[in-house]
Amino acid sequence: MEKLVPFFFTIFSVTAIRYFVLAGIPFLVFYKLIAGWYAKGKIQNKQATAKDFLREVLHSMQTSAIFAIIAVVILYTPLRGYTQLYDSLTDFPLWYLPVSLVLSLVIHDTYFYWMHRLLHHKALFKYAHLLHHKSTNPSPWASYSFHFFEAWAEGLVLLVIVMVMPIHPMVVVWFTIVGFVINVYGHLGYEVAPLWLRGSFLFQIVNTSVHHNIHHSKFRGNYGLYFRVWDRLMGTEHPDYVKEYDRIQAQRSAPELKSNTILSNN
Repeated sequence: MEKLVPFFFTIFSVTAIRYFVLAGIPFLVFYKLIAGWYAKGKIQNKQATAKDFLREVLHSMQTSAIFAIIAVVILYTPLRGYTQLYDSLTDFPLWYLPVSLVLSLVIHDTYFYWMHRLLHHKALFKYAHLLHHKSTNPSPWASYSFHFFEAWAEGLVLLVIVMVMPIHPMVVVWFTIVGFVINVYGHLGYEVAPLWLRGSFLFQIVNTSVHHNIHHSKFRGNYGLYFRVWDRLMGTEHPDYVKEYDRIQAQRSAPELKSNTILSNN
């Protein structure tokens, strides 16, 4: 057990640093540097407080510790022998690396959707998920702000992934980074999706910051993480989502449209 402690502190340190960098930079940019200029992209008019940010950061550190424990158990205990982790890049074709990354995100989205719906059950919500919903107006700091029990439920998806599919440790690292970046976007509090997305087939598939923000403000619907697929299949997408998304995007594009009108009149 003592031999595992250095591995834990290494992984915890990396996870914590990643959190402060990948959540901190968007927070600094959107909530400090361009908050006034980009107010048109703000999803909710109200502002979160410093107390909210502190709560989110503290619980995110607890989550980072739990994620580190899960990683250590998977990577450095006999449990690894029962997983499908492989070390040599020649064990599978190189094209499988990005494919396995995409597959891991699909598995995670499915896992998250059903776990998330379960946590919203009245018997579990106040004991495991209510803490996350204290961030009714989420910021990037809320991305890892989970209750102790929810953090374990969230982190165990890694065990599921390494058990059900061959995956290289390097891809596991990519998965944690890509997944966290998308999670930060979902909790950003601002919509930054390009305006062309609305007319693209991708809009029918991927989630947006508005999509998850509605879940935080309404407490129901929009349970998916990366994709809209499960919400649409199960009829759990909030009925106001598309209307709210269109409102925010129209709000974002209004100054540009006004500028174009002035130029055309001249």
